[in-house]
Amino acid sequence: MKKSLFKKNLACCYRVIALPFLLSLPCMAQTGEAYSPYANTSPPMNVYWGDTHLHTTLSQDAGTTLFSDKGLSPEEAYRFALGETVTTFNGTKLRRQRPLDFLVIADHAENVGLNLGITQDDKTLLASEIGRKLIRAYKEAKETNNKDNFNNIFSEVYTEKNIGGQDFAASVWNRVTTLADQYNDVDNFTAFIGYEWTSWGSTPDVIAQLHRVVIFEDAAKHTQQFLPFSALDSGRPEDLWDYLSRYEHETGGDAIVIPHNGNLSNGDMFALNDSKGQPLSASYAAQRKRWEPLFEVTQIKGDSETHPFLSPNDEFADYETFRPFTEIKPLNHLRQYEYARSGLKLGLGQQSKLGVNPFKFGMIGSTDAHGSLSAVAENNFNGKGSFMEPSKERLAGYYIKGIEGYRSIPSWQLNAAGYAAVWAQENTRDSLFAAMKRKEVYASTGPRITLRFFGGWNYEADDAHRPDFANTGYTKGVPMGGDLTGSGGPKDKAPSFLIRAIKDPDGANLDRIQVIKGWHDSHGELHEKVYDVLVASEQPSGDKSAVNSAAHTVDIQNATYTNTIGKAEFAAVWKDPDFNKDELAFYYLRVLEIPTPRWPAYDAKVFNLKNLPKEIPMITQERAYSSPIWYTP
Repeated sequence: MKKSLFKKNLACCYRVIALPFLLSLPCMAQTGEAYSPYANTSPPMNVYWGDTHLHTTLSQDAGTTLFSDKGLSPEEAYRFALGETVTTFNGTKLRRQRPLDFLVIADHAENVGLNLGITQDDKTLLASEIGRKLIRAYKEAKETNNKDNFNNIFSEVYTEKNIGGQDFAASVWNRVTTLADQYNDVDNFTAFIGYEWTSWGSTPDVIAQLHRVVIFEDAAKHTQQFLPFSALDSGRPEDLWDYLSRYEHETGGDAIVIPHNGNLSNGDMFALNDSKGQPLSASYAAQRKRWEPLFEVTQIKGDSETHPFLSPNDEFADYETFRPFTEIKPLNHLRQYEYARSGLKLGLGQQSKLGVNPFKFGMIGSTDAHGSLSAVAENNFNGKGSFMEPSKERLAGYYIKGIEGYRSIPSWQLNAAGYAAVWAQENTRDSLFAAMKRKEVYASTGPRITLRFFGGWNYEADDAHRPDFANTGYTKGVPMGGDLTGSGGPKDKAPSFLIRAIKDPDGANLDRIQVIKGWHDSHGELHEKVYDVLVASEQPSGDKSAVNSAAHTVDIQNATYTNTIGKAEFAAVWKDPDFNKDELAFYYLRVLEIPTPRWPAYDAKVFNLKNLPKEIPMITQERAYSSPIWYTP
């Protein structure tokens, strides 16, 4: 009886009080409004780490040699990237500290897979006359231990396109693309389809590395419709872009091109003439800007951010400066056409002249490793290739030795670098590729430093410490890789930049964060300046470079350091104190760690090496470079 009365009273209250109140509220379903402030936005909130430039046994100069059965396959490259233990060329067990999020196996397109086809009696290769000839000569050489006949035959045909015919080339490419699809695991690991176009320039008797990695957004069903365009098809980048344009038109797919090794380009990487020697045109600039949105600024063959000759007032400019193979005397007059910072400046000059900037690129790092293993941590460096895997002898070895016309390079000159960091919504081909095209990426020499960089007109000092840092960055401005145009206020108002850098959770503290500015003045002159935004501590000697002072914590003998100096995080809003509203400009970040042991110090400790030459650097100061933000009046 009481329960029945309670129900009646409750129903009465609902009709008299609750129902009218509820009916008076706005209906969210009817208006389409969202309670969540994030429902209609999807800024990139995740940073993904990968390598866009790795070679395996399918490359002619990597892994398997013709007279050795050893070599690591593309399958092993993927497994290693995913965090599995792999046995190296010399029998060493190797595993990554942390898996990669994405990988591009970029084997050389020029007769890709030929060495492996010869050593494995490939049936498709045997179907061609030249394939049978090479395999017979190879077997004879193995049996008699006389390689002369084989070498003569091989050298005669090596520079021919598609040795073994179209069917063999297609069989190798189908294997490459299918394998990438198999390892591509949505949200967990992204395997891009790609290859390297390996041009040595168009000038006779001059060695210039104009190599470029081609990365496809697409799956095998698209990429298998076209064979890779190699330098044996053409050594002109303009022809590579035309090929990719045809690919895009006929398949509906998409691709980008990433140049690398500007430091070894003999002045051609950012030359102001095209491959036919003509001054750059607006058409060329537009093509290059479209197809080449990124540049590989750091890798095993040295760092290409800047050079001490180009940036004499930059105390951190001489970092992992690689001495080119052919350089007998310094070729300083070519430097400005080889390095990223000067290339960005030259791009401003061309924009002023042509109306289009041909060198408007974001910056990434990658390895260019030739042993199938993307391992460039200073304490876990697998070297350039199988000849340089960890051993007691590798510090005494040479990168290239005994080739006429080449200068031998001591192996210790090689740089344990680098990786590409990508800001994206998710770990998928579509999301990562879109981020690469818009240049929301940055380079690291190895450490997983988290780096954010935004430019706008209305950032305030407190924005650097907001809990919704990234949302504030996107709401008030543009991210790295973006463009600032016009002005956000008074005619003399300078842009402001929202900056945050956080140390690798398993690495060294940060020493400083810097803004690098380049600009084009009213007289057509190009300039640069380095601004210290935040510095962990000044050194007692007055030298801001911690690596050149006594204030580092590195114990070389034991290959250790401590995080008792430096900071775990930097955050700031920085305004350009020298801003001129009428001048084209770019800005990018350089973040430096405190000094840490370089890879030879770890070798010396592990292999108990004594009395090493004093010229071998044992300390490094690793770093990250953001993609630029450009300002156009």
